[in-house]
Amino acid sequence: MRRTALFLALLTLALALLPGCTREEEPADAKPVIYLYPEQETKVNVQLTFNGTLTSTYPTLPPEGWTVTAQPDGTLTDEEGRSYRYLFWEGVADVDWKQDSGFLVKAEDAREFLEQSLTQLGLNELEQNDFITYWLPKLEKNGESFVTFAAEQYTDNAILTVTPQPDSVLRVQMLISKVDDSNRAAFQKLPEQELPRFEREGFVLVEWGGTDLGTGKTA
Repeated sequence: MRRTALFLALLTLALALLPGCTREEEPADAKPVIYLYPEQETKVNVQLTFNGTLTSTYPTLPPEGWTVTAQPDGTLTDEEGRSYRYLFWEGVADVDWKQDSGFLVKAEDAREFLEQSLTQLGLNELEQNDFITYWLPKLEKNGESFVTFAAEQYTDNAILTVTPQPDSVLRVQMLISKVDDSNRAAFQKLPEQELPRFEREGFVLVEWGGTDLGTGKTA
């Protein structure tokens, strides 16, 4: 009996350590970055209330939020005189992400899809370049993906409080699911997402990021 119990315990441990048998990590909100474009040099405070666990921020996010001096060209300078292009944060959200509409995107079409979608959503070329160089390799690696641009599902769980308040706010959060034979039929049944247009007026805040959902979860 002891030998049998020991064998079963070792077998369980071995199976747990095999690739594909371990528990998948929770999807992370990867590289949300925040750009600020005031009409004139402005001292800005940005506070983030996140429904989840922050894993990284840069510059370091103090309890009272980031405080930077923002220039019209988007240059941000902290109180120590260090300059940044954007504010970065990353974390694991306590959110049951859903995709009830979106786009089936093959690897060979991913670059063109991102350029067209991000232009429609309102990102400028610099912001698009930052976004695409981070996310394009992930879409290409998937082979085929289902992509949704989250709205309130994201903004209600990652609340930004900005002082002074921007006149225009664009927050782009892309949800990605890898498509394979196990889920393709379900994703093919979902409607194509209608993307809104964004107009930049006055003091503008732009944020983009994404979440890799693995094989995904439809509504």
